Amino acid sequence: MKTTLSAEALSPILESLRKANAVLAARYPGESSRRQPVHTVYGGAQVFQADTAPRLGALALRALEEYASGPAAFAAAAGIPEALASRVHARVLEKLRREPVEDFRIDFEDGYGNRPDAEEDGHAIAAADAAAAGLAAGTLPPAIGIRIKPFTEELKRRSLRTLDLFLTELLDRAGRLPDDFVVTLPKVTVPEQVWALADVFDRFERRRKLAPGTLRLELMFETPQAIFGERGEIAVLRLVEAGRGRCAAAHFGTYDYTASLQITAAHQHMAHPACDFAKHAIQVALAGTGVWLSDGATNVLPVPIHRVAKGEKGTEAQRRENREAVHAAWRLHFGHVRRSLENAYYQGWDLHPAQLPTRYAAVFSFFLEGLDAASARLRNFVEKAGQATLVGEVFDDAATGQGLLNYFLRALQCGAMTEAEAVEKSGLTLEELRSRSFVKILKTRHGPT
Repeated sequence: MKTTLSAEALSPILESLRKANAVLAARYPGESSRRQPVHTVYGGAQVFQADTAPRLGALALRALEEYASGPAAFAAAAGIPEALASRVHARVLEKLRREPVEDFRIDFEDGYGNRPDAEEDGHAIAAADAAAAGLAAGTLPPAIGIRIKPFTEELKRRSLRTLDLFLTELLDRAGRLPDDFVVTLPKVTVPEQVWALADVFDRFERRRKLAPGTLRLELMFETPQAIFGERGEIAVLRLVEAGRGRCAAAHFGTYDYTASLQITAAHQHMAHPACDFAKHAIQVALAGTGVWLSDGATNVLPVPIHRVAKGEKGTEAQRRENREAVHAAWRLHFGHVRRSLENAYYQGWDLHPAQLPTRYAAVFSFFLEGLDAASARLRNFVEKAGQATLVGEVFDDAATGQGLLNYFLRALQCGAMTEAEAVEKSGLTLEELRSRSFVKILKTRHGPT
């Protein structure tokens, strides 16, 4: 066939495109294949113990028994769809008994406060000893880490000393770090802070003969400067890239962020439009990078308003008001988690053991509600071997196929459905699900698309 431009003429253009595409692929490698926890539970370092996670599960089960015993009562209290009441309740109970906490952060910042140096030194050592004991006993959650203080001029030395003390003691006691261990840097404002933490990791790994890249970090976006830099440009990706490949997640700090914008306390909540703006900016900036986004916390806790002495029940009025207070906080938390999931924020913070039931209830019901529709779309798409097809009124393409596969993977990871249910509903084999790639599944079944 006759063409006007020769291969030689096109060669420099194609090479330029190759380089640009390679840079793009390196910067946006796609979503991580690692398991993203549905939450991070924060607890002060001064109270952390080897068995903190199972103890939190026991407290969560006790709250369920006391304030909403049974599927119908829990569904009514939290706002779970009636049709899913029994299934969700049963899975929440199973989850709280088996794996009550998916991710825990030993907190040396807001949940800990500023204490004398000697006291924080002692707590850093004690928390590391507890983590080592939990690692040996198998009582740590699947993911765990510490939150250090911010790298402000006033706190940078204290923050780094706590980090060093904790890591040194943990390695001396346990000989290794827990799986999925991470260090959270709060209130980040400039890339130099992230770069500094990555430098510290480099030096620590060399001194302790750890494999390069062993230590990973998370960034907390809690200030306007973390969203927009000094020149008015989106700062998110610059901050993440300053971690030099070590950044695993970006966590949004609802209350520090809203306070920094002078939003009054009564309106500081996860659903504020200012928070939506910031989280959408982070989400867009990090799309395709493999760095997770975590939403913030509901700070209205499901706790009784009347305290009664041990062994006493209190008056009927007190019990009713306590129940109403817990139920109201549960409904608020359930709604916040549900809203986050609808916006594709698949992780958030929890601050109290009684929030665990509604965290899992919201996650499970979210996935179970859409199960039948997702199953039909995925089955149809696989059968059509990747050709775009109209299913009812929803148009599916290859990207949607991967999204549907991700739906099943997330539902499996969090416990919303079992492996047998996922296989039955998706029409895929367990091996295909575990491949995590819709393109691979189509190629295996139907050849190249």
